[in-house]
Amino acid sequence: MNNKQLVSLMDQMTLDEKIGQLMQLATPFYKGSANQGQITGPMVGMGINDDVVRNSGSVLGASGANEVISIQQAHISENRLGIPLLVMSDIVHGYKTIFPVPLAIGCSWDLELAEKSAEIAAKEAAVSGVHVTFAPMVDLVRDPRWGRVMESTGEDSYLNSQFAKAQVRGFQGSDLTNDYDRVASCVKHFAAYGAPEGGRDYNTVNMSERELRDSYLPAYKAALDAGSEMVMTAFNTVDGIPATGNKQLMRDLLRDEWNFDGVIISDWGAVKELIPHGVAENEKEAALKALTAGVDIEMMTACYVKNLKELVDNGDIEEELLNESVLRILQLKQKLGLFDNPYRGANEQLEKDIVMSEAHRQVSRELASKSAVLLKNDDVLPLQKEQKVALIGPFADNNDILGPWSWLGSKDEAITMNEGLKMKVNASNFTVSKGCDIETSDDRQLTEALQVAKDADVVVLALGEDSEMSGEAGSLTDIRLPQVQLDLIRKVKELDKPMVSVLFNGRPLDLHGVMEHSNAVLEAWYPGTEGGAAIADLIFGDANPSGKLTMSFPYSVGQVPVYYNNFNTGRPKGAPDAQERYVSQYLDSPNEPLFPFGYGLSYTTFTYNNARLSAAEMTADRPITMKVSVKNTGNTAGEETVQLYIRDLVGEVVRPLKELKGFVKIHLQPEEEKEVTFTISEEELRYHHANLEFSSDPGKFIAYIGSNSRDVQAIPFELLK
Repeated sequence: MNNKQLVSLMDQMTLDEKIGQLMQLATPFYKGSANQGQITGPMVGMGINDDVVRNSGSVLGASGANEVISIQQAHISENRLGIPLLVMSDIVHGYKTIFPVPLAIGCSWDLELAEKSAEIAAKEAAVSGVHVTFAPMVDLVRDPRWGRVMESTGEDSYLNSQFAKAQVRGFQGSDLTNDYDRVASCVKHFAAYGAPEGGRDYNTVNMSERELRDSYLPAYKAALDAGSEMVMTAFNTVDGIPATGNKQLMRDLLRDEWNFDGVIISDWGAVKELIPHGVAENEKEAALKALTAGVDIEMMTACYVKNLKELVDNGDIEEELLNESVLRILQLKQKLGLFDNPYRGANEQLEKDIVMSEAHRQVSRELASKSAVLLKNDDVLPLQKEQKVALIGPFADNNDILGPWSWLGSKDEAITMNEGLKMKVNASNFTVSKGCDIETSDDRQLTEALQVAKDADVVVLALGEDSEMSGEAGSLTDIRLPQVQLDLIRKVKELDKPMVSVLFNGRPLDLHGVMEHSNAVLEAWYPGTEGGAAIADLIFGDANPSGKLTMSFPYSVGQVPVYYNNFNTGRPKGAPDAQERYVSQYLDSPNEPLFPFGYGLSYTTFTYNNARLSAAEMTADRPITMKVSVKNTGNTAGEETVQLYIRDLVGEVVRPLKELKGFVKIHLQPEEEKEVTFTISEEELRYHHANLEFSSDPGKFIAYIGSNSRDVQAIPFELLK
């Protein structure tokens, strides 16, 4: 169908049928679903009848080609005009082949591999019948108390923007209409969902529009520039108005300023949540405000289907406004080819061959290896395969390593630490003991673990968070490891054995009780299906750690939010004329994080030499270049991420102490040296001024280059008018 034909189709629709296209329901409402009729909990109170289901436009959570085909067949046969459903799912970091959580993927700094992982997720989802994935999540995150930090790629808007583009390319490819092994992407959560007060999920977000535009919006814009077909609204407020009912955000900014003409969908239940937020008195007003703001699809509440007809009949909403949303939904269905082939890529036979294929698992293993961050190593790692190794801890043989939002991932098919290490060492040199559970312990577990440790040359502790401790609604005020695990570390340390701690978690942790007792610490995150194999590769030196943090690790939870690109103060600690007390500081903690953005160790060492600028001055039409020579001065081949930061020394408004402006990954053999070049243009020096004009200020700047945001070489330059 062309656009004229879609308009003609829409003209044939009744008002109820149009409104139905704006309704998204979960699979239990549909004939042909595996859980048909299992309508429980809040779904019972929605008051959904067969007519609403028959007219509905999209289904949430269908899994597997057989189920999708069955649902679609039944729906088309009952829908008066035979309009197919859009099938949407949360394919966040893998369909069945699960990759590391997005925060870990960010720590790989590997855009090509991130794109490949999204492409594989799309192939598995598409052959299983999915049309749209609710990803990428590009919310900027600075507070590790918030459980959903695991779903973002980190605290930097530039880096998040690069990953947003890579993931959209991976999910969608270049031709959604004809490429049936890709899916449409839905960028989320618009906007600023990653900044809830106190790190408490769904909580208030409050910031200036300038901060919103400078820090929080760029990654959404990057995803849309890459072609993301959909946008999901956030649960939070933006300038005092919930995003789902925020006309300035959705209509004025997203539609008018950014010219986005794709589909906007609410998050689960967010339209009805305008009532407890306090901006809508009832469901009718919630429907009015959400549609007026620009929300095309209401997910899993019934404000639209119960109230839009009356609102149109009474003249409170123009039918043309409703038509705009319907047409956008029909256009997406057409772009996905659903009118010609409503089953699209769903293919049961191919599904068996493609989903969880060995090739896909190998990419998961590679990405898990590149996402892990070596935080400490006192010449303990890599281990030697002839050493007697004791693997101890609640994650020693725990397959809960997929992490949140691994909806269809199979824990039973995940490679545990035990299984991974067994691939590397002789059974006579390897013992395993649990030591404790995630949050509880008993004397028998501890006694057994200490005996196993006594007989070993080196102890590997597998520690971390249960996956339910992070993710959505996984907010915490205490971000240390559970006390039983800290007690286990301390007890094992008393044996005076070399000790390696491997961490499985979805957020930066307060690592007191870990760092001081461990000879080496490897942050593995939730590494996905091949996690145990990838970690074994790293521990025994078959792979060299190359991950770099994309979210700072706090020294203490009392510092958070703590992030590298913060502002200075009028009384900065460490200034030449600073007083001892009356400066911006903590009395009981350093200001700086324990591990900064961009930090990560390797089994080799890299030196940075001869950093230089091509000129000390630049103009808008005369950029400059910055070069540095990087040499592998160790005995092992390794990968280094060279990072460029810039500081604007004097701006109309306060500017961050550093901002990431570029990075390059290089692979170096021992003693090999490469020159890395960055171009610095005037565009990279722009920011939003007090009047929200996006421009640069002539004046003095500093360019920094180094291996992380803290350890850098600095060279000044000046931007001339």
